[in-house]
Amino acid sequence: MSSVSSQPQFRLTQPPSKVLHLRNLPWECTEEELVELGKPFGNVVNTKCNVGPNRNQAFIEFVDQNQAIAMISYYASSSEPAQVRGKTVYLQYSNRQEIVNNKTTADAGGNVLLVTIEGADARLVSIDVLHLVFSSFGFVHKIATFEKMDRFQALVQFSDVETASSAKNALDGRNIPSYLLPEQLGPCTLRIAYSAHTDLSVKFQSHRSRDYTNHSLPVAPSAIDANGMFSMGLDGKKLEPESNVLLASIENMLYAVTLDVLNTVFSSFGPVQKIAMFDKNNGLQALIQYPGIIQISTCFNR
Repeated sequence: MSSVSSQPQFRLTQPPSKVLHLRNLPWECTEEELVELGKPFGNVVNTKCNVGPNRNQAFIEFVDQNQAIAMISYYASSSEPAQVRGKTVYLQYSNRQEIVNNKTTADAGGNVLLVTIEGADARLVSIDVLHLVFSSFGFVHKIATFEKMDRFQALVQFSDVETASSAKNALDGRNIPSYLLPEQLGPCTLRIAYSAHTDLSVKFQSHRSRDYTNHSLPVAPSAIDANGMFSMGLDGKKLEPESNVLLASIENMLYAVTLDVLNTVFSSFGPVQKIAMFDKNNGLQALIQYPGIIQISTCFNR
């Protein structure tokens, strides 16, 4: 007896329905991919993805039942399984006759996410790690971290509801990748809800808050080490020895320093992504952003 698969690709135990239940999907599966999967068999009028305890299940609804039957029948007799991103998808009729989007007003969505980081040392997760995780889904405008009732939380602001929703659907209940965390940290799980905020107020660039749209903001002294880099964690503990953003102080200027001059100087260490100049304490300072930390290491080792 073959033991290639412990479960059939399709199930016929449910009576036919125009709604199909899909299992074993990649957790990052999108609604567009579901529509493409069903398109050869008819008109997909509604989808619901990232459901189930592992967010690897979904529903697709056809305009009529015969189209859903056609899809089930095709894969029941085909030697090629239904696949999404190389993963075999298991199909069955749903016990529902339509997809109902029953989100409450509180869950209707927003562009700011409330993130709770769970884990024994969750408070040691740096703001830079959170930025890396959430930037995978779109440009992050602002992040603010805080502690409330013995929980470590963060507010993450995106430009629009759609981007925030994609991040929430993909990351809620998942662990931060271990390779992004210090070795001594155990698993850190993300629990994500929508926040009532729409625009966070960030007054300083620091280890607790960042505004990625306004690099001219003053930098909190507690967030800067001797090399002029963001490197301090919560309670002053040093978590990030390096950063991809340099804070440069310009002194004893013999000629006017412009953005072009700074770009010429700092481009010798790697590709400069952004530069912001500002006056502070009667002096000129600048923030120089690189794509990674290697260029900054090179800069200080020369």
